[in-house]
Formats: sequence, C-alpha cells, structure tokens
Amino acid sequence: MPQTIHFQYTVPGDDFTRAGEASSSVKKALKKIGINPEVIRKVAIAMYEGEINMVIHAGGGSIDVDITPDEVRMVLVDHGPGIANIDLAMQEGWSTAPDDVRSLGFGAGMGLPNMKKCSDDMTVESVVGQGTTVRMTVLCH
Repeated sequence: MPQTIHFQYTVPGDDFTRAGEASSSVKKALKKIGINPEVIRKVAIAMYEGEINMVIHAGGGSIDVDITPDEVRMVLVDHGPGIANIDLAMQEGWSTAPDDVRSLGFGAGMGLPNMKKCSDDMTVESVVGQGTTVRMTVLCH
C-alpha cells in the first residue's frame, strides 16, 4: 500500500438516493487493501452519518479521505447554515431535521453522536451562516 491513499467526494444536496455513495466507495477500498473489518465498520458508519447530515441540513458538501497504514482521516465540509450550538447537537436525539425528512426515517438526532462513537478523534467547527467542518480519525489498530 502506498503511504497515503486519497479520495475526494462531492455529496449532492437534497438527494437521499445518492447519500452513502462516498462511504460505500471508501468501504470497498478499505476491504480491498485488507483493513481490519471493525475499522471498516466504524469508518463506514461515521462517513455515512456525515453524508446524511450534509443532505438533510446543508445542501451537500465535500469529503476528503486519507488512508494510511495507521489511520483513516476524514474531513467533511459543507457551506450550509452551520450549527448554532455544537454541544446541543452532540446530544443523542436532538435534531433540527424537518418533519418531511423525519417521515423518511432520517433526522433522529443520532448523526453526530454516532460519528463521535465511531471515531477515535473528532472535531466539529461551525460558523452560523457559513457552514461546518467535521474532522474524524479512525485508527487502524
């Protein structure tokens, strides 16, 4: 495996049918290079939750993924409305998803908490009116 494998994805906004394409692609790549299945599971869940959040709240965004023998680093960036209270948004069950999104089975307020649970390190930076950047790292050991 080269020192670093890099992937970049665009997450289309308001398209639930395509949400998950990036995480699925990374999952396949990690399987192909023989990464531990538990690491793959954590990366896939964390990325999928991030993709769904981008679709629900931000009109899409971008994801950069760097895979090294030691870790998988993901940077998710959107230019949505931002998160006014990150601490509140990190609480299980808290959601600003509209009713039409909830009727589809999304928006239960588990996205950010699940992302944190599946990451070995996670930071959320957000500016209201400008967007949000989430950085996650999953260690490969």
